Amino acid sequence: MLNFEEELKKFHPSLEIDEAEEAIYNQDLTDMADLLVNLVKESEKKEADK
Repeated sequence: MLNFEEELKKFHPSLEIDEAEEAIYNQDLTDMADLLVNLVKESEKKEADK
């Protein structure tokens, strides 16, 4: 059986994870809502051009 207290003593956060977290938060990520808004705008523009 695992001794959680011993396992917690061994735990050290990875620097790579901290660096990745910072990089992810600093990116401008496009989500589904952004994609849908762009699709609607393009569709409206095409309709207006007809």
